Amino acid sequence: MSEPAVLTDDVRTRILEAPDMILSDPDVMRALIAANERAMGGNIVDLRGVAMDRLEDRLSRLEETHKSVIAAAYENLAGTNQIHRAILAFLDPLDFESFLRILGTDITDILRVGQVRLVLESHEAGSADAALGQMGEILAVVEPGFVETYIGRGRPVRQVTLRPTSPAEAVIFGPNNAWVASEACILLDFGEGRLPGMLAFASDDPQHFSPNQGTDLLSFFGGVFERAMRRWLG
Repeated sequence: MSEPAVLTDDVRTRILEAPDMILSDPDVMRALIAANERAMGGNIVDLRGVAMDRLEDRLSRLEETHKSVIAAAYENLAGTNQIHRAILAFLDPLDFESFLRILGTDITDILRVGQVRLVLESHEAGSADAALGQMGEILAVVEPGFVETYIGRGRPVRQVTLRPTSPAEAVIFGPNNAWVASEACILLDFGEGRLPGMLAFASDDPQHFSPNQGTDLLSFFGGVFERAMRRWLG
């Protein structure tokens, strides 16, 4: 049998002066426990060692959960800041044309989406569409009932709908929409006696808008947006 290694005076002195440095090092502690189990032999079960292994596993899971919670909190904070900046941007314009341009420029950039589309229902959709001119890339005027049909696709309509989509389905984004892979649709209520509308965001990333994502921030965005729109609707 080989003789056990003897600690040098320097190492022994350092351990006695600061034993916490061993206790705080997981690798060293694991090595000590393993050495203790070998010394006891294979016929002895060290319940303390088993308990420590389980506690270590639980601690690792708690640390991973903690990291996930912190990451989610930072992501939520970043999303909140994005929404606040976008709201401030569309509250600035003093005329409707500038309001629409903000949607196609600042709001698109702030929210990091490929395209923003405002859809309004009207009983005079044909004549209104003809008068849109350059604003047609941002604003679409459609027949009554279109919004509910587009968002619902045969299902109950919610205030915010997030989903992957195909170019054939995402017709509101125009004929050059082959890049559209997911969309967010926000149902807009302009008040009693008015037809509804919709605000839609398109992305080329199929995971950018997904049904399992939270919708609280977009619901808030839509609530502020529809109130801002009422001043332009008269």
